[in-house]
Amino acid sequence: MTRWTPDPTFYPSPREAVTAPAEKLAYVAAFDRTASRPDAIVVLDTDPGSPDYGRVVGWTDLPYVGDELHHFGWNACSSALCPTAPHPHVERRYLIVPGLRSSRIHVLDTQPDPRQPQIVKVIGAEELAKRAGYSRPHTVHCGPDGIYLSALGGADGAEGPGGIAILDHTTFEVRGAWEADRGPQFLAYDVWWHLTQDVLVTSEWGTPSMIEDGIIGELLLGRRYGHAIHFWDLAKRRHVQRVDLGDQYQMPLELRPAHDPTKSYGFVGVVISVDDLSASIWLWHRDGDAWAVTKVIDIPAEPADAADLPDLLKPFGAVPPLVTDIDLSVDDRFLYVSCWGTGELRQYDVSDPLHPVQTGSVHLGGIVRRTAHPSAPDEALAGGPQMVEVSRDGRRVYVSNSLYGAWDDQFYPDGVGAWLAKLDVDVDAGGLTPDERFFPHGDEFRGLRVHQTRLQGGDASSDSYCYP
Repeated sequence: MTRWTPDPTFYPSPREAVTAPAEKLAYVAAFDRTASRPDAIVVLDTDPGSPDYGRVVGWTDLPYVGDELHHFGWNACSSALCPTAPHPHVERRYLIVPGLRSSRIHVLDTQPDPRQPQIVKVIGAEELAKRAGYSRPHTVHCGPDGIYLSALGGADGAEGPGGIAILDHTTFEVRGAWEADRGPQFLAYDVWWHLTQDVLVTSEWGTPSMIEDGIIGELLLGRRYGHAIHFWDLAKRRHVQRVDLGDQYQMPLELRPAHDPTKSYGFVGVVISVDDLSASIWLWHRDGDAWAVTKVIDIPAEPADAADLPDLLKPFGAVPPLVTDIDLSVDDRFLYVSCWGTGELRQYDVSDPLHPVQTGSVHLGGIVRRTAHPSAPDEALAGGPQMVEVSRDGRRVYVSNSLYGAWDDQFYPDGVGAWLAKLDVDVDAGGLTPDERFFPHGDEFRGLRVHQTRLQGGDASSDSYCYP
């Protein structure tokens, strides 16, 4: 676990991380919607020179059923090189894999064979509840002082508040809740930070009962899901400011701060507006001594015949974009936006963060379109670009198609299937092109649905940097 020299996949600055070698493997969270079989971490070959390129080359079943794997992450990353890091010689070796439904946390060792991760520890729901007071673990981030794990629910069946648990870097024990003073924060979802500025940011989704059986129309139209982001003093672990986007902007989920540690801005994606079913991207930024948010991208709903829509959408006669994930390239140039409802991945040049310019678009799947992948032109796709991951050099983007079991079933009631696509990026002019050689789908995932992807050696949403 402890090295005498820093892990070679750690980079002090985003400028150096962009020069990292290309990933050769990708790890994918796959889950069984029926909860009758174990979920799995699936390993894909991403080396174009390999005879197994684009294929499943490793598979690790989890020991129990009913986990519903969602987001996961590394135990350590480039933040270990920050001046305040107490553990500069940890390795990027272990995958921390929470079960969103079970509240179990799995630790998988990717050594000695990175194609066959081995389970070395399972943290039970009772330990997370006892030590941190949380349940429904969601997002994993490797910090300089420990592993940060956001959670949506409280302990012992409590709906909340959700918050952040801290795990030890080396033993993976749950140290406790991170917050010393949570102020008005109750709902939770994502967590990230501006490390060098001692600023932590969190977003909001809903409590367990609001999400686990699907989206609840009455709550959505009643504007009861999350609609604010929160700013915290990272060093003092205290709430500083709540910024409300407006209660019509429901579910500000994924947070993507600038990778450049000298910058004080970031992007958050909003799933849906109850006014017109549009989705949006907002920029958080400094406003004097306080924080402010500005809407910088609007993505309208698309009119559709009610007969082509799932029951949830029939009364509206339109397909909402449903922005369920965003990702920012390590050089802070391109923002990728997943429109899971309309089946589109958009690319924006955000060199000027307040004035994004769309530079690329690829359609795959979609509630109405069902756009096929170019390698299988006769196969209509369900789902759409959902989780999106960008390589460190910004030249490759990976998208998977499942959102969350119960929500999949509402928006794609005839089945969401399972597929994962790779897109090649024109890093000079912008633009995206599907890689026809890389499209694992269907039986390759043995009946499981696929959600988040992590890249060997790190990716655009796994690492934080303390040097510009």
